Amino acid sequence: MHKYMRILVFFDLPVKTKQERRVATKFRNFLIKDGYYMIQFSVYARLCNGNDMANIHRERLKANVPNNGSIRVLTITEKQYDNVEILLGKKTKYERPIEYENLSIF
Repeated sequence: MHKYMRILVFFDLPVKTKQERRVATKFRNFLIKDGYYMIQFSVYARLCNGNDMANIHRERLKANVPNNGSIRVLTITEKQYDNVEILLGKKTKYERPIEYENLSIF
């Protein structure tokens, strides 16, 4: 059984000029296209099937980081993510627990 992982991306990018807004939008669009979903403003997450897949997506992320701003990435197991305590608001549809299927071979 693979261990599901979640990649969390936290970012603050400058958006004062038109060019900065363009760069920030390009980064956000990359995240969405690569399968990330927004948890909160400037906080995105992606579910990965195992550590190998998480490594691939972290490398993609590193290749698309803008030159300015602040970006952090945290990779945790699905079990750790389940311990997130929501103080206000609701889980998004992407945050529902993963249902594990049992495989029987006869």
